[in-house]
Amino acid sequence: MGGDDSAGRLVRPFTLTGGRTRPSRSDFTLITTVTAVDPPPERAPRPQPEQLRILRRCARPIAVAELAAHLDLPVSVVAIMLCDLLEAGLITVHPPHPVTPRTPDLDLLQKVRDGLGRL
Repeated sequence: MGGDDSAGRLVRPFTLTGGRTRPSRSDFTLITTVTAVDPPPERAPRPQPEQLRILRRCARPIAVAELAAHLDLPVSVVAIMLCDLLEAGLITVHPPHPVTPRTPDLDLLQKVRDGLGRL
């Protein structure tokens, strides 16, 4: 209990979220990218210590899953804390780019089929 972190985390995750178990927004998936706003807004509330850790990691764009791994926190806890930071204007969110389905190249598929038939 002396300040040494080798004994493990002494703060329970629910204390970091104020007892909340679900994020207030659905913006955050595992592959959503977040970035800290630089400079932070003048009227933004002062971040808590764990939020400061998040903001430091978000100096460059980082995925939510990667952020949770670096912080050694459950993704659900990180998502709740990210909601607070987003609502305070301290981060920006970049959703993953949708993958547009392409129609298969029929000529290529025919060549593959013919090649397999020759085996």
